Amino acid sequence: MITCANCDTPQFLQITQSRVYFEDGEMINEITETYECTLCGSTGQYVYDEDRDEETVTGDVTLTKERPKFA
Repeated sequence: MITCANCDTPQFLQITQSRVYFEDGEMINEITETYECTLCGSTGQYVYDEDRDEETVTGDVTLTKERPKFA
């Protein structure tokens, strides 16, 4: 789950830009999403790279498998 690092909740995150890259036209190779928190104004980016099987986040967002503190 992607959450705002400042608010500790995903509730106010909004995707402002999204890009899906298909290298061969069939399978997804990369997903890039840019987020903005409508509560505090923080921004961040999530990137999934299929080739390296890796998820990365930058900015004021965090990636967690736990439930958020505030729902």
